Amino acid sequence: MKIIDGKQIAEVIKGEIRVEVAKYIDDYDVAPHLAAILIGDDAASDTYVSHKEKDCKSVGITSSIYRFSTDVSEEELLKTVDFINDDDDVHGLIVQLPLPKHINVDTIISHIDPKKDVDGFHPLNIGKMMLGHPAFLPATPAGIIELLKRYDIETSGKHCVILGRSNIVGTPLSVMLSRKSKHGNATVTLCHSKTQNIKEITLQADILVAAIGMPEFVTADMVKPGAVVIDVGIHRVPDASLQAGFRLIGDVNFAEVSTIASFITPVPGGVGPMTRIALLQNTLTAFKQIVRLSS
Repeated sequence: MKIIDGKQIAEVIKGEIRVEVAKYIDDYDVAPHLAAILIGDDAASDTYVSHKEKDCKSVGITSSIYRFSTDVSEEELLKTVDFINDDDDVHGLIVQLPLPKHINVDTIISHIDPKKDVDGFHPLNIGKMMLGHPAFLPATPAGIIELLKRYDIETSGKHCVILGRSNIVGTPLSVMLSRKSKHGNATVTLCHSKTQNIKEITLQADILVAAIGMPEFVTADMVKPGAVVIDVGIHRVPDASLQAGFRLIGDVNFAEVSTIASFITPVPGGVGPMTRIALLQNTLTAFKQIVRLSS
């Protein structure tokens, strides 16, 4: 078994981004700029955005955070999106999810300028992705593909089973892995809450991606020996032995599955850091496209 170290790969890619950003700063005397909109005081979202801010700083990307209380109106939020869309000095925009129930997520996402949609959630970018055209790819699926690439894990002709069909991870990843490309060409089965005989299906997987949102759902008896296991889940469970009072686990029972998998991502330190890296990569791409268009 080999650990797929997302944290280590993320640091390597940060180094690559840092060099490229420095070159563009020298050439254009301006840095890429990522803006994030954060609503409410959800601890997990706040921590995640803070990590993104630190990531940006570590590679020379400017970052801004627009914070709102949970009672912010949809109208006010749309005005902020418009303001950022019109700001030529901002090259990427993300809206941290989830949003309060009184705000329509689709309305907000669709309002983002597709050229600045570095989360890859705008319908235009999703449509381009479906057709195999150049587009901003959703960060977590893009991070997973990058991990498979960096570890030279073959996907062509392999059976990939994905647990979870969300628009953020499972569905776009199924498209990316199945399309005709160097790091695709897989046969993909997408499972969800209504799938029958999940265990029989997961046992067929050469590559198993767990993004089902259930702590330690995947156990050793669900995994084919030698399979590659990618754990997207992250959950806090109480642990009085730790200072924080909790520990993080994924959708995979790591202790069991790691004994039979050929490769496996840990939680934390697996997919998470790569999700943030994909945002940096998308921001840099957006910057290069905008700068070239305006130069």
